[in-house]
Amino acid sequence: MNKIRVTIFNENMHDKTERILEVYPNGMHGAIKECLDADGRFETTIALQDMPEHGLTDEVLNNTDVLFWWGHMMHHEVDDAVVQKVYDRVIDGMGLVVLHSGHYSKIFKKLLGTGCDLKWRETGDLERIWVLKPSHPIAAGLDEYFELPHEETYGEHFAIPTPDDLVFMSWFSGGEVFRSGCCYERGNGKIFYFRPGHESFPTFYDANIRKVLVNSALWAATDCGKKQTYGHWLPDYNK
Repeated sequence: MNKIRVTIFNENMHDKTERILEVYPNGMHGAIKECLDADGRFETTIALQDMPEHGLTDEVLNNTDVLFWWGHMMHHEVDDAVVQKVYDRVIDGMGLVVLHSGHYSKIFKKLLGTGCDLKWRETGDLERIWVLKPSHPIAAGLDEYFELPHEETYGEHFAIPTPDDLVFMSWFSGGEVFRSGCCYERGNGKIFYFRPGHESFPTFYDANIRKVLVNSALWAATDCGKKQTYGHWLPDYNK
């Protein structure tokens, strides 16, 4: 069986600081790669923002079934030409998993067509993540909710289109709620936005989070079906 080819994009700016290296000594991308590699069904590649073309060359993208995206500080420095290439690949069938503050990434906003704004604060509140659609493949193996003892708080309103499927809803100890697991289809590509993953907390080592990472990669790797034909079309009288 062929392995699912996953590319993990990380802005990799926070990860170079001493404080974050204490949490993620191999970077957040390293923790995500470790999770997927341990599953055995994935072949993983790392792409970092300071690489040529942000590590997302034509060769890399053409050999990617699912792209994970984490960014925060440097969204504005992502090359528009690279964003367009990623967009085209998603429309053509590549899966995209957008993590945490990647909601403000150029590619997520381009695919969703909104500003993707929200409320936030960094006070280390408890986050309880409720499974709203237990039958969804991304929720496989999870209880009806799980908790992260400390995370950055996001709050509604989240300025996104209504998700095709809403898998998770977060509640925070400060009272906020947030749509934290949102599925979309764009063209032949599947998109999953997953809220947790602030750099200051060891979120990507949590066993439930790792289940979601694996499940989302499996879900996003299957495109939405037969690719459609557009433009001028002649009748086929033989059918």
